[in-house]
Parts: sequence; C-alpha cells; structure tokens
Amino acid sequence: MQNALIAHSYLIGLLSFIFGALFMPVVIRVAKTKGFVVRPNKRMSHDGEVPNIGGLNICFSFMLTYLLCTPIEQPPFFLIGLFVIMVVGFTDDVLVLRPTAKLLGETLAGIALIGFADIRLTHLHGLFGIEEIGIIPSYLVSFAVLLTVINAINLIDGIDGLASGLGILYCLFFAIYFGLAGETVWSNMAIGMIGVLAVFFIYNVFGKRDKIFMGDSGSLLLGYLLTAFIFHFCEINAYHIVSETLHMNAAPAVAVCVLTVPLFDAVRVSLTRLKQRRPLFEPDKNHIHHLLLRTGLNHIQTTCVLLSASVLFIGIGIIGRNWSNWLLLLTDFGFATILTLLLWRVINHQIVLTHADH
Repeated sequence: MQNALIAHSYLIGLLSFIFGALFMPVVIRVAKTKGFVVRPNKRMSHDGEVPNIGGLNICFSFMLTYLLCTPIEQPPFFLIGLFVIMVVGFTDDVLVLRPTAKLLGETLAGIALIGFADIRLTHLHGLFGIEEIGIIPSYLVSFAVLLTVINAINLIDGIDGLASGLGILYCLFFAIYFGLAGETVWSNMAIGMIGVLAVFFIYNVFGKRDKIFMGDSGSLLLGYLLTAFIFHFCEINAYHIVSETLHMNAAPAVAVCVLTVPLFDAVRVSLTRLKQRRPLFEPDKNHIHHLLLRTGLNHIQTTCVLLSASVLFIGIGIIGRNWSNWLLLLTDFGFATILTLLLWRVINHQIVLTHADH
C-alpha cells in the first residue's frame, strides 16, 4: 500500500484530504464544547463564537498521512518538532503565551528539526562571499531563518483563507519542484499538506455555522513545515543534487521570492513599529491584508489579490533563479515596495475623497 501511494502522489493528497474532512467536525465539536473559541472584538470582524484550533486538525491529519506514506527508518524527530510547535501554538491560542515563552517553544521545535533531524542550512550560496559554513554558523543561521519564517506566517494569518491559501500555493511550488527533482518523499510531504490545508480552507472561507480559524496551532505549524522545505530546497541546489536543468544558483533568493508576501509584510510592519517606538510584538491593523481591506475589498477579494501577488513573486524567482542572490532579492523587494506604495496611494486617495464628501 505504501509503495502504491508513493508511486501515485495525488493519492497522498486525497488521503490527507479525507483524514482532514473526517477529523474536522470532531475538532469543531470539541472546540465548542471546551470553549476553545474566539469572540468578536476590535481586531476581528466575524460574527459569534468561532473555534480557533484548526491547527489540531492540520497537524494530526498531516502526521497520520506522513506515517502511512513515508518509510520511517530513524526516530521521526521532524514529526516530534512538528508536534511541539503545534502544542506551543495551541497553548498560545488557549492561554495566550508571553512572547518570550512562545519564542522558547519555537526554539524547542527548532532543536528537533535542526539539531536532531539535521534538516538545516549548511551553505550560503555565495551570500556575503560565503559558500559552505561550519556547524555553529549553520545552527545559528538555520534557527534565525526558522524563527523568521514561523513568525512571518503567524503574522499574515489575519483574514479568511489567507494563510491556508498561501500555504497551499507554497506547498504546490515545493511539491512540483521536489517531484521534478526526484525528491519523492519531500514532494509527497508537500502534497499531503495541500490536502489537509484544502479542507481547512473550505471550512474557514465557506463555513457558516461550522466556520473555524487556523489559530497559532496551525500558522506556527505551517511556518515550521515551510522552513523545512526551504532548507531542503536550498541544500539540494547548493550541492547540485538536482539536474542542471532544475538547478538554481540563487536558491535562497528564490525561496524568499516564494514567501515574499509574509516576509516583506513582517519586515515592513516591524520597521514601522520600531520607527513609532511601539512594542515589536504589539498587534495592530497595519498588515498588508488590513491595508487592502481599507480599500473596500472583502476578505475573499483580499486573499485573491495576495495570492495573485504571490504568483507574481514566484514568477520573478523562477525567472531570476540563476541571477546573483542580491540582484534577485533587490528585484523582488523592489517590486514589493512599488506595489505597497501604489496601495498606499489608493488608500490616501480614498481618504481624500471621503473627507471631500463630508
């Protein structure tokens, strides 16, 4: 059975979708019974009490699919880290952790991924003139990337369908690339995540009485998984494990292009908070999805705009895959800056029109 699933990758996505569809009603029922819900407040626009532990379904459906479809030849430290990051997010959803406690939990998950599973960056692809790096720099750089990606995905999870939609798109990119490169296990992992994210997307976007939010349990988990994909993507390109046709000289910059929307937004929001001398972890409504909502778009329209923008940035990454890392990064962030400035012009124009009407 396992060999059949590996040979027909689409069956893995179907299997994870089935698991997600079977478990989701259970998760929703438990959440409502135990009070694991969020109520309308000044930062949220939903009606009524909505369960916010969708990450539990994502985690367990993915893990079950992984265990059934992946040969386990050593202790599954990758899955242990996945479970740890889910628990950290779930605890934050229920109890609201302090930033330091949340960071500690993310670090523990990182130890499982980077230290024990040995999934990390060992090569900088010529960035700063550096190629291979030693064990200590490797750990430091890998942890920095992990924490950055996890928290960027966490911050972008603010409206219906956005985090899950981006997650599906990103996993699709890695699933296709790993599949073409012959990295079957990694491709199947990405496909498995697509299936369960699709279930969540349906409930989150189209659900009414059975609507559910991803919560930190889901967004942190998604960031963890995407980081693992990025590490492997960069490593197989660094050591020319892929064919020359698929090889990408600027693999780190391509990875940034893929995740431009959450990464650029996290950098922009952080710089704004520092400039205004506000706490770095203080929530606000300055994220890119909030800005788009201010133009009059609804949640679905905003999600579609940001998914379309992500496709554009992925295209930039593919076009510039063999440029220098710095040239591709400057091009990517240059486009992101221009689009953000255009968005602010639209918002300011609407403010002027509103004042003129009054």
